[in-house]
Amino acid sequence: MSYLDFISEIHQATKRDYIGRVVSDNKAECAKVAKQYDFDYWDGDRKYGYGGYRYDGRWKKIAQKLTDYYHLESGQKVLDVGCGMAHLLYELTQIVPGLLVYGIDVSQYALDHAKEEIRDRLQFGQAQEIPFGDNEFDLVISLTTLHNLKVFDLKKAVQEIERVSKGSSYIVVESFRNDQEEVNMLYWQLTCASYYSVEEWEWLYQEWGYTGDYEFIFFE
Repeated sequence: MSYLDFISEIHQATKRDYIGRVVSDNKAECAKVAKQYDFDYWDGDRKYGYGGYRYDGRWKKIAQKLTDYYHLESGQKVLDVGCGMAHLLYELTQIVPGLLVYGIDVSQYALDHAKEEIRDRLQFGQAQEIPFGDNEFDLVISLTTLHNLKVFDLKKAVQEIERVSKGSSYIVVESFRNDQEEVNMLYWQLTCASYYSVEEWEWLYQEWGYTGDYEFIFFE
């Protein structure tokens, strides 16, 4: 396993009012709405999630980093577990013409509003039951998705990613390195079900036989 730093620049560019999220809204009700992963989560009020998820090209840099690091080529297959509206997968196809991309997500709203150019490569699916065969993909990625699973499903998801990958994979989850980041994460999150420190995540990956790469996002 290798620790990568590909998306921290995007994550840190967003300003967050941690205290405001807790005291100004009924956070429990907002979390309940967010976990439906429907319109409100993606395109509704910011208190429910993204506050409007639009294609703006920000994932192009990440796609280039993935392409360079994993030496992606035409004809290879990439799977995104928790692809959302698949902006990253779309950017990969623009950088590597002929790359075969696939995505699964539990949000039908996201799939219905995904990038039209690759929408036919996306399907409803759960991370803990990936609907593809063993060793099918040259690269499997999962960005800010797996922490939404409870530990028993989280284990299955990590092992499923390992199963369908030929050897290269990249997982990004929310985590914390100190008390302040832990508090900030708890204040901000709406859908997270697995709260683990960096050391705990790394221990779990080893226990569950994960051999791919990983990254964390922190709420500083």
